[in-house]
Amino acid sequence: MDFTLLRNIISRYCVGEEIWVDSRTVYIGHKEPPPGAEAYIPQRYPDNRIVSSKYTSWNFIPKNLFEQFRRIANFYFLVIFLVQLIIDTPTSPVTSGLPLFFVITVTAIKQVGDIVVVREDETFPCDLILLSSSRHDGTCYVTTASLDGESSHKTYYAVQDTMAFRTEQEVDSLHATIECEQPQPDLYKFVGRINIYRDKEEPVARPLGAENLLLRGATLKNTQHIYAVAIYTGMETKMALNYQSKSQKRSAVEKSMNAFLVVYLCILISKAVINTVLKYAWQWSPDRDEPWYNHRTENERQRHVVIRAFTDFLAFMVLFNYIIPVSMYVTVEMQKFLGSYFITWDEEMFDEELGEGALVNTSDLNEELGQVEYVFTDKTGTLTENNMEFIECCVDGNVYIPHAICNGQILSAASSIDMIDSSPGGYRREHEDLFFRALCLCHTVQVKEEETVDGIKRGIHQGRPTSFYISSSPDEVALVEGMKRLGYTYLRLKDNYMEILNKDDEIERFELLHVLNFDSVRRRMSVIVKSSAGECLLFCKGADSSIFPRVVSGKVEQVKARVEQNAVEGLRTLCVAYRRLSESEYQEACHHLNEAKLALQDREQRLAQAYDIIERDFVLLGATAVEDRLQEKAADTIESLHKAGMKVWVLTGDKMETAAATCYASKLFRRSTQILELTKKRTEEQSLHDVLFELNRTVLRQRSISGLSVDCLDFGLIIDGATLSAVLKPKQEGAGSGNYREIFLEICRNCSAVLCCRMAPLQKAQIVKLIKVSKEHPITLAIGDGANDVSMILEAHVGIGIMGKEGRQAARNSDYAIPKFKHLKKMLLVHGHYYYIRIAELVQYFFYKNVCFIFPQFLYQFFCGFSQQPLYDTAYLTLYNISFTSLPILLYSLVEQHITIERLKRDPSLYKDIAKNSLLRWPVFMYWTCLGVFDAVIFFFGAYFLFDNTTFTSNGQLMTTNTQMMFGNWTFGTLVFTVLVFTVTLKLALDTHHWTWINHFVIWGSLLFYVIFSLLWGGIIWPFLNYQRMYYVFMQMLSSGPAWLSIILLITVSLLPDVIKKVLCRAMCPTATERAQDDEKLSRACVAELTPLSLRRSYKGTSTDSSRLHLGAAETLSLRRSDPLPQKLLVHLAEGGGADVCSLSPYMLRLSGEGFAYYAPGPETSL
Repeated sequence: MDFTLLRNIISRYCVGEEIWVDSRTVYIGHKEPPPGAEAYIPQRYPDNRIVSSKYTSWNFIPKNLFEQFRRIANFYFLVIFLVQLIIDTPTSPVTSGLPLFFVITVTAIKQVGDIVVVREDETFPCDLILLSSSRHDGTCYVTTASLDGESSHKTYYAVQDTMAFRTEQEVDSLHATIECEQPQPDLYKFVGRINIYRDKEEPVARPLGAENLLLRGATLKNTQHIYAVAIYTGMETKMALNYQSKSQKRSAVEKSMNAFLVVYLCILISKAVINTVLKYAWQWSPDRDEPWYNHRTENERQRHVVIRAFTDFLAFMVLFNYIIPVSMYVTVEMQKFLGSYFITWDEEMFDEELGEGALVNTSDLNEELGQVEYVFTDKTGTLTENNMEFIECCVDGNVYIPHAICNGQILSAASSIDMIDSSPGGYRREHEDLFFRALCLCHTVQVKEEETVDGIKRGIHQGRPTSFYISSSPDEVALVEGMKRLGYTYLRLKDNYMEILNKDDEIERFELLHVLNFDSVRRRMSVIVKSSAGECLLFCKGADSSIFPRVVSGKVEQVKARVEQNAVEGLRTLCVAYRRLSESEYQEACHHLNEAKLALQDREQRLAQAYDIIERDFVLLGATAVEDRLQEKAADTIESLHKAGMKVWVLTGDKMETAAATCYASKLFRRSTQILELTKKRTEEQSLHDVLFELNRTVLRQRSISGLSVDCLDFGLIIDGATLSAVLKPKQEGAGSGNYREIFLEICRNCSAVLCCRMAPLQKAQIVKLIKVSKEHPITLAIGDGANDVSMILEAHVGIGIMGKEGRQAARNSDYAIPKFKHLKKMLLVHGHYYYIRIAELVQYFFYKNVCFIFPQFLYQFFCGFSQQPLYDTAYLTLYNISFTSLPILLYSLVEQHITIERLKRDPSLYKDIAKNSLLRWPVFMYWTCLGVFDAVIFFFGAYFLFDNTTFTSNGQLMTTNTQMMFGNWTFGTLVFTVLVFTVTLKLALDTHHWTWINHFVIWGSLLFYVIFSLLWGGIIWPFLNYQRMYYVFMQMLSSGPAWLSIILLITVSLLPDVIKKVLCRAMCPTATERAQDDEKLSRACVAELTPLSLRRSYKGTSTDSSRLHLGAAETLSLRRSDPLPQKLLVHLAEGGGADVCSLSPYMLRLSGEGFAYYAPGPETSL
């Protein structure tokens, strides 16, 4: 339950705010406004302390206990513990209280207005509004690595009216107030305005945005000092507000655990009810109800039978409560937490270029990585490098390619291409100049001169200082650099004037009046500039879908044809247009913009409306094309995901042709794939209803055909954002449109890959949610690198962020972060596979061993008159799950490798064996439960028949005639418990495939610990015990030879059915995983057989310590001098490497009956 709203209301009331508004007013320097300006209302804000921890010293105990007892198992054991304290129960409260205390303890351990001056390399103490800077242009450079992971320098701006205040005295004379929104956690959003008072004049209002806000935790760089005013302090800073965790995601394994827990709770209640009923049936006879050795007290005789029955029911609940594995939760938590380090430690997932490896932001979803069915991926920066290279531009249909210029002459290979040097005519020359000026002016690129960044000098070329471009968008840098190669160079932004160097080496200056920033909804950006001649120009660049509808003139068809051709080739395209503004039009635009920028409420919507009014009636100039290369091994990764049974969807904002070309290059679509189009262009020709039903008939017809034929046609679907909106539109009453969602989902289910283009960020999340909540409820994964991918990352079951060039917002909001897309392959096929196998075994094993533990206790009641007599000693009840059987399964769940890493990467189809939560389905759960019941029956009745024949000794004690062992209930219980501990531990040993020294140490060490503990517990008279019923019991039991034989026999009989079942299943219907295991064993056996003992010696080659054996066109095998070459080569070949053993070019290995001959260029080396 979220008490944030209540807490805020109380805090506001406590500080005296009678009327709550959505904004606040900050008085700079605590100065009152001039008389008559506005009412002065002193306000109280929190101090500058930040509490980043979840708990404090005073709330740790109550808050942590509340968090822990929200879990069903913990709350259940708390109730049992309280019942044991209140009523007379067969077991001590310690048996429930101590494990509960251990679990809770382990889990708990896991877990404004002042003006300030900040100097270089200092961290901002709170959220500040920049007033002035030591730089003459009022800017400062800041790094926000501690906030969003971005190490690049960002530029922030002072308000034009305050940037001249550069000394303490000048700043102190400033008379102004700031009105801004209340604190909210978005790091990239801020809405406010500053009112500057000058004498008795009306205050001057200036808008404030995110470019003016310096965040706490960021660091000032390359700026001597700045003056700023504090607006958010302490727990109201954006850094503090971002400490709040995201919504909790639950894995499929956790849901299965809770379902199994409910079943076992029902079993527990059933056991208690059955025993209570049978107890009163047994005691129906008076001699059994009150035997001579156990008379009731008067109070017990007078108690109502219903109360007595309810008390007995609770007592049986306490007796059997250990069937609920409370320690399983803490073991699962430890396994997830410790297991997550294997991802961060994986050297193969470390990127040298970034200097970073994979990150785990939450360990709760590790096993979900092994259950993914749908992968939703962004394109730019995820599948591609997001490293843009300018390829060409088109002006009025004439193409310009920088690489084709050679001494001002047109190359023969570019005869159809007009070059910039070809002296065009007047009209064409005017458009050409406007086009190049537009690209030099319409951007947010910054020019940096020589500087030292973190101790590294940048901007030095051949000993001379040069400039370089930086921007948050790689596209903009590529375009500006492309213009530089075509003769137009952007120089700098100085005193609000943009300077460019034209191809005649003349400097042109344009006053920057307004910037209409890019956003993912408009998909364009614009600038309004004034030339030296006083002419106002509006330059705009953006996606063709956002530019063409706003164009009124220009060579649209020629430019559109070139854009489509470039898109087919996989190039990213942008269109460029302009508009001349008259003085009246400019003033009207200023009015709309200033009105929107000064708004404190709905500023973004008002800006969007203003942009829509201004950005229209364009003249089309041309288009650009940049190339974004595919990331290394992106195609291999997608192919592996397909082989693993996952469906891959690409969700991108790019146009269809560009995205489709990338999909073919990345092997999402193959040349044999039949593409189904569900686009706006097609729905304009046919109705959406007809298109959907036609596509549905196509895929269903093919599915019916493929059921009779071996060949199955592969389908790929392409849908755009406009059509998706129509598909997802809610059904209207009375409309005959029908439910398009289900038809769309049916089409998607029959497609191996889907491309969604022209997607807005919200639509990406809608697509993920649509698949996520479909009737199959598949596990979804979303991966992206930019802020526009955050919504789908948060929506998917598993969100993965790429540490790309578009900032770290995706990585910050994700569950896992990886450097490159190629690392997704190992994360899913290896780490995800291992995590799921391990935790599935852990969960099933815990339920199994607890059934083995408590079912003999249930059977024992039939032989003790349902008297609630415990079968096991208190120490055994307490330590069974904590000490005797917990460590082996924890280690198994951390290091087990049922198949080698290389085999998992080489054979992605093995991922299908664990799909759809296959190891935690109900049939598997029932098998483990029945196996536990069977083993428990063997334990109990095996020991029972061992004690069947008893005689009295001379001193009156009972002794078994067949084992000569003292007979008693504690001896009987100890024998059952000994067989139990050894059986469940050896069961885990039989399930272990990957043995290391630590496995041996833990498994055999746990058994040894049990024996030593039992010897000490029963061999010493402990002074703190009132009675010692286990004294000498264990040693007396082990002194009997037949008892040893019985223990071994019972363990063997208990393990035999599971062994037989595994052998038969592996022989008759092996899974792909079992076949892979057999192949690996066979390959190792072949190597051992084919490698003579005399040949197991080191390779004697050249003097180098290591070399590489070339096995084929692109295959090498690393060798060291100490490696046994023949054995290593055979292992490599047996695992699938190398196609031909007898001809390995340029080397050759010859096998004969007596040995190997290894040939290489140069002198022959014999082995």
